[in-house]
Amino acid sequence: MNPFELLKNTQALKQQAESLQAELENLEAEGSSGGKMVTITLNGKFQMKSIKLDPICVDNRDVQMLEDLIVAAHNNAMENVQEKIKEKSGSLLGGMDLSSLGL
Repeated sequence: MNPFELLKNTQALKQQAESLQAELENLEAEGSSGGKMVTITLNGKFQMKSIKLDPICVDNRDVQMLEDLIVAAHNNAMENVQEKIKEKSGSLLGGMDLSSLGL
């Protein structure tokens, strides 16, 4: 194999990876629980961008339920971000299995 071709391919992959990282910053996914009583939005880096609470679930007598709903919505949002990352990175990685990376 020609070393210059390999270098060219490596540079192209690096550019694609940098482009993907920039896209991930702008990617957003929502997750919800309790029939959308709690909705969380995460970006492609799994950072929480927003949380929306239905006023009906804000009851100081049942804080445990609200905490559980928030955790469930966050987990759902993470799953949705992972799916979007798989979709975006599929062409770059050529169908490589990302499960070993936790994605």
